[in-house]
Order: sequence, then C-alpha cells, then structure tokens
Amino acid sequence: MDQPHRKLELTIIGTVKSPYNNRGEAPHQGRNREDLSQIIIQPEFEGALDGLEKHHQLFILYWFDQAEEPLLKVVPHGRTQKRGIFSTRAPPRPNPIGLTLVDLVKLEGPVLTVRGLEALDGSPVLDIKPYLPDLDSV
Repeated sequence: MDQPHRKLELTIIGTVKSPYNNRGEAPHQGRNREDLSQIIIQPEFEGALDGLEKHHQLFILYWFDQAEEPLLKVVPHGRTQKRGIFSTRAPPRPNPIGLTLVDLVKLEGPVLTVRGLEALDGSPVLDIKPYLPDLDSV
C-alpha cells in the first residue's frame, strides 16, 4: 500500500505557556531543568484530564512550530558527525513532533503546570499520556 506523502489532520488540544520564546532559549534536554511551564487545555478537552492528577510524570507530544525546514541529516548537540534525523531528537523532522517526559507539578482546571518541558511559548500540544513505569521503562 504505497501512499507517499499522504497528509494527516491533527487536532490541537492545548497550548504551551513557556519561559522560552525562541529556539535559542530552549534547553536541548528540558528534563534536566527546573523551569516551570504551563499547558493550557482547550475547553472542549478539559474533561479528558480527569484522573491525570494521579500521575507524577507525563509524556507531552507537541508540534515544533518554529522548527527549521526538515533535514535528513543533522549534527546532534555535542557531536561532530552528521547522523540521520531519525537517530536523533533534533527538531527539523519531516513531522516536527516533540516528545518530552515532564513532571506534573499541579493540575488546576484546564491548566497543567509541569517541570522539564523544553517546548517554546505558544507551541501547539497534540497529546498527553501518563508515564507508566511498568510499561515505559526498559
């Protein structure tokens, strides 16, 4: 079933409110930072947050809306040799989807306060999934 460059439609469930306004400000690995960010969930998805407060860590999937044009190869941060984009976590991907494991600090209504998110201010949020140690750790 060959369908090259087939398009998909995604629904934005929320928006990031972050201390990082441009690519140069964002850390390469947010997990190593203490900065707090907020995820503001769209009103129609607020009910989907029910039970999320029971989880201490979450995976946040978001769109790198300020990413550079897609590249097939990049030099990863701290390296000198180019590698294929799929062997890195660099943003300029064919589908610029970010994935970050964050700590849930607080959940109040449609607002999640999280620690460790490297997404830029205004980044669209695509999904939230709980980190489940029994399933997600190797």
